[in-house]
Amino acid sequence: MIDIINKFEKKINIKFKDKELLARSLVHKSHNNIDNNEKLEFLGDRVLGLVFAKVLLRIYPNEREGSIDKKFANLVNKKTCLLVAKKLELKKFIITGGSYKGLSRSDDKIISDGLEALLGALFLDQGMIVVEKFILRYWDEFLEKSDVTLIDAKTQLQE
Repeated sequence: MIDIINKFEKKINIKFKDKELLARSLVHKSHNNIDNNEKLEFLGDRVLGLVFAKVLLRIYPNEREGSIDKKFANLVNKKTCLLVAKKLELKKFIITGGSYKGLSRSDDKIISDGLEALLGALFLDQGMIVVEKFILRYWDEFLEKSDVTLIDAKTQLQE
């Protein structure tokens, strides 16, 4: 496990003070039903949401809430998290157990959830400033695309 942690820290260019926190963020419940990344995932999801709520309000001060909400949803959804996790090659570092089926759909959920767990661990270990910089670095291309928001006809009529 120490080897995995060292390789991952090198990959993300961040040294954790609490290596156990990083280790837990990489453990799926199929490997350890008690000491796993679920609570860190819960926290990471909230941290990601808070960072983008703040950033979007700063970048788009004159946009309506409905438009900002669409941009927000595109930045924090599982699909975008999965794309970021693939950039980080997170799948190589996630530890799963024997009950894990290895289906690609399961893979995608485990990897995107693992990314949120990583954000939770990073927040607890390094604080808000570091996690915000990390998020903005790895979501930069998606944030740049956020100025082009696809709005369906139903939403457009409501606005």
